[in-house]
Amino acid sequence: MDKEMEKIIVKSFFTKRLQDRVLFELSSAKKRKDALSRLCHTYRTTLREEYIIEIPKPNSDPVDIAKLLKQNGAEHSCYVISWDEDIDGKELPLLTALEKAVGMGMPSIISCIPNKLAYFEAEQEILPSPRFLLKRNHI
Repeated sequence: MDKEMEKIIVKSFFTKRLQDRVLFELSSAKKRKDALSRLCHTYRTTLREEYIIEIPKPNSDPVDIAKLLKQNGAEHSCYVISWDEDIDGKELPLLTALEKAVGMGMPSIISCIPNKLAYFEAEQEILPSPRFLLKRNHI
C-alpha cells in the first residue's frame, strides 16, 4: 500500500467530512473494506459530486476506457484502490488494472494522474456497474 498516494486520492475526490475517516480505514487491515464499502451504494455522498463524470454506455470494454483515460492525459501506469485484493494497493499498468476492475461488480478507484484523473467503478446493482471518470480540471 502506498499511503501517500492513497492520501492524494482521498483528499482529491472524497467529500471533506469523510476524508479523515476514510484515510484511517484505508490504513487499517481490519477496516480497509469499510472504506471500500463507502463506494458501494453511497458513492454519490462519499465522492465529490462535482468531479464525477459518467462514462456513456456502452462502457464495459477496458480497452475503450483506457483510450478515454489516455485522451484525458493518463499515462501507462496507475495506482489502484479496489475490492479485488489482487490489485488493491498496487501500482499497475493501466490496461491490466482496468481488465481486472471493469465488470468485477465491486468498487475500484484507479488513479491515473494524482490530484487530477481517476477511473471509478461502483458496486453492481443493475447491469452494468456504474462507471465514471473522476476529473479535476483545477488543483
